[in-house]
Amino acid sequence: MDSVINRLRLVRNPARTKDIVVTRALGLILFCCLALIPAWTGAWAKTVTAKSPDKNITLTVSDRDGFLTYTVRFDDEVLVSPSRLGLLFKDHHGFDRDLKITQVKRTQADNTWEQPWGERQFVRDHHRELTLDVTSMAGPARMMRLRFRLFNDGIGFRYEVPDQDHFGAVDLIDERTQFVVPSAGTAWSIPTRGWNRYEYHYDTTPVGDLTSVHTPMTFRTPSGIHAAIHEAALVDYSAMSLKPVRPGVLKADLSPWSDGILVKTQTPFQTPWRTIQISRAATGLLNSDLILNLNEPNALGDVSWVETGKYAGIWWAMHVRDRSWGNDTIHGATTEETKRYMDFAAENDFIGVLVEGWNIGWDGDWFNNGDLFSFTKSYPDFDIETIADYGAQKNVRLIGHHETSGDVTNYENQLDDALTLYAENGVRAVKTGYVADGGGIERIDENGIRQYEWHDGQFMVDHHLKVVREAAKHKIAVNPHEPVKDTGLRRTYPNWVSREGARGSEYDAWAVPPNKPEHTAILPFTRMLSGPMDYTPGIFDLTPNERAPLRKDMLRNSVESRIQTTLAKQLALYVVIYSPIQMVADLPENYAKHADAFQFIKDVPADWSDSVAINGEVGDFVTFARKDRNSNHWYVGTLTDENARSISIPLDFLDSGKTYRAELYRDGPDAHWKTNPYAITIEDRMVTARDTLTLPLGASGGAAIRLVPVEAKPAVN
Repeated sequence: MDSVINRLRLVRNPARTKDIVVTRALGLILFCCLALIPAWTGAWAKTVTAKSPDKNITLTVSDRDGFLTYTVRFDDEVLVSPSRLGLLFKDHHGFDRDLKITQVKRTQADNTWEQPWGERQFVRDHHRELTLDVTSMAGPARMMRLRFRLFNDGIGFRYEVPDQDHFGAVDLIDERTQFVVPSAGTAWSIPTRGWNRYEYHYDTTPVGDLTSVHTPMTFRTPSGIHAAIHEAALVDYSAMSLKPVRPGVLKADLSPWSDGILVKTQTPFQTPWRTIQISRAATGLLNSDLILNLNEPNALGDVSWVETGKYAGIWWAMHVRDRSWGNDTIHGATTEETKRYMDFAAENDFIGVLVEGWNIGWDGDWFNNGDLFSFTKSYPDFDIETIADYGAQKNVRLIGHHETSGDVTNYENQLDDALTLYAENGVRAVKTGYVADGGGIERIDENGIRQYEWHDGQFMVDHHLKVVREAAKHKIAVNPHEPVKDTGLRRTYPNWVSREGARGSEYDAWAVPPNKPEHTAILPFTRMLSGPMDYTPGIFDLTPNERAPLRKDMLRNSVESRIQTTLAKQLALYVVIYSPIQMVADLPENYAKHADAFQFIKDVPADWSDSVAINGEVGDFVTFARKDRNSNHWYVGTLTDENARSISIPLDFLDSGKTYRAELYRDGPDAHWKTNPYAITIEDRMVTARDTLTLPLGASGGAAIRLVPVEAKPAVN
């Protein structure tokens, strides 16, 4: 009734009616304007593009609607669909929305740098760089910088937060980085946040079925593009895993501190590079130097004291239960046993002997009692000074070992004394260990309270770098097992020579199941993209748990634990799985039984002037050729999964016009990892760069080749 009365009043008052009509018209215009604001925002958004030097990769970055996104195309195909970027902090305004690109800078570089050791001596760094200043348009004034580098083999990008008002110490609680990739693709991955760190069999799944996974995570799109997501230069930050938000939408997932904070830092700071290696062929990933190129140059100066080569060790005997780590009647780390291994190393020109179990702390439940380890006190039957003197006479160094059982505070408290002891006894490399079979990595905080941290959280990232830097002061190289993953820091700290970070040969001694035949056909395309691995190859007794124990009271591991390769495949691993320090892992007496095959291990180097991935498919097979840094010899390794196959190896990497003697160690007739693993054919052939070798490989088989130039005979008058 009231509304009717009001309408009547309007009719009786024309002037009032006119005012209301105008007001309504203005309101309609205002409503339309407000409705168009999102469209305006999109219309005025800044979109920036950049291309790789060869123009095959196109990056697009946008601030549309106040959200930062990036897109990556390869060969005109979308590889990464629009993916969010941003950082969030606990007590500070972050960079998530209301963002605007305010400045764009472009640079480029093309230079070559030299590695003191590596897969190749000289590395080309050819990239275009796009740097974006990003400002928040709401809340306190603040800005960050996004830096992208585009290479022909992929892209890297990172966040940089400069010193500015409203910032100081910051607690990062979320990194919003996404990777939106085709969900129908195929992925190869291992799970993250597990008790066993990185030591899992790789899963082959659709991208859309991924759970939380470690990086490098490799995938192939339905059209056949290969790509791997990882990170470079992981310093003062937490390691990144990938967590699926929706099928194909992967988000950066950082390992948290025990209190839930992801990263504790202060401005100015920068994140590690987020990397995407890209190639049409799977081998393109293997030939990529992107991770190394995104790290800083050598920070140590002269590192000529870093020694590459092969080493033996008192190690495998404990895994197959011939010896023990603890100080009992079958203790492995004795003075006399170490001398025996040093004799073996000297006879075969190996650089050193690793000794595990020499120091106090191995007795009892050492898995859970890392605080009992002493890193300067040895068992009574191990005399480090006598051993060091004996090794010096043989030109063989003692290689040190520090197992922490994850008690990092105990180790850091003794670190300087431990490294000093090694330096005084001529040790030039130390293998560290972080088994941490309890609740995680242990530390004592500033209040004396025991805390447990993830093996790849910021605490351990900082710890590993501390050990590497301290070791460098003593001219000692570091080879951590149970490590944080590799991100190319060996370029900056060349004494960080290798690491584990995946299932190695030890799993063939006692794991059920042991490493699968496909395992070493997956590793080059996944774990090995990050850097060298101390896989510890060269096992010649392929059924170690089927022979009788040395003593009646000794226990053998399950017979299901065995080496699921042929003998020739063990030789191929020295070329395929790269490390500048390669272990000759089996017992000396087992090599004596196969002296002809052992010759390849004696010959193959561990440092290269060049490396080329010739062919391969993820999880199926792979072939590498590498050139010795100290001669004109080339070496080839090829291996297959559980399927026997014929491999063709073009030799066009050889010098044109030269003849080479190819010394072949290949699977023999009917070779099969399970039924006929020792079948091996050793032969010589004369070849040139115009030739192609076609080699039959048995199930989980392989072949290793040494190519030696043949000097031309002088002409006879």
